[in-house]
Amino acid sequence: AATTCFWREHQVNIIDTPGHVDFTAEVERSLRVLDGAVTIFDAVGGVEPQSETVWHQADRYHVPRIAYINKFDRVGADFEGVLAEMRTKLGTVPVPLQLPIGAEAGFEGVVDLVGMRELRWDPADQGVTVTASPIAPQRLEAARAARERLLDALASLSDELTGLYVAGAGIPADLVRKVLRQAVLQRAFTPVFCGASLRNVGVQPLLDAVVDLLPSPVD
Repeated sequence: AATTCFWREHQVNIIDTPGHVDFTAEVERSLRVLDGAVTIFDAVGGVEPQSETVWHQADRYHVPRIAYINKFDRVGADFEGVLAEMRTKLGTVPVPLQLPIGAEAGFEGVVDLVGMRELRWDPADQGVTVTASPIAPQRLEAARAARERLLDALASLSDELTGLYVAGAGIPADLVRKVLRQAVLQRAFTPVFCGASLRNVGVQPLLDAVVDLLPSPVD
């Protein structure tokens, strides 16, 4: 399916490719014309065989991509397990830009590692309203460690960011996004987002990432 949506004054043309093995040829044709891709993984199923096939097809066509782990509200959701499978099965370096808050029935939202805040979606309006709050003390240590890994992955790509990182200075979110975009275009590693799309949890930051990180036709 092909459709168009608008986000932050950008036109986003979406080609939705089937995940089933019977449609490998259709996926291959789509990959030839894409500027960038969002690869969707199941938080329970992880990297399934067809996902692996499509990933390597995208490697062949040098398609820049980001990853989105969906269905965190399902029983058996395993964030670290999916990341481990991405490393072993896809041969990529997954770098989370978000951490899930809770899982399964207790999935509440995400920790945004770029803005260092918690994001939650209001079920009353089907996730249209996103509320930001400070990171809870019990999650702060894990968030800082994950952000450290993110900055470490970015440091080799930007002298400016490296200088701030080594000096222990604060690194502006805009600079992080700029270097992240560079990393995606060079396919240095794979930024990872998470959510539960059926409840519209995690959709807006993913659209932000499409605009901020993936290449435009100009690129």
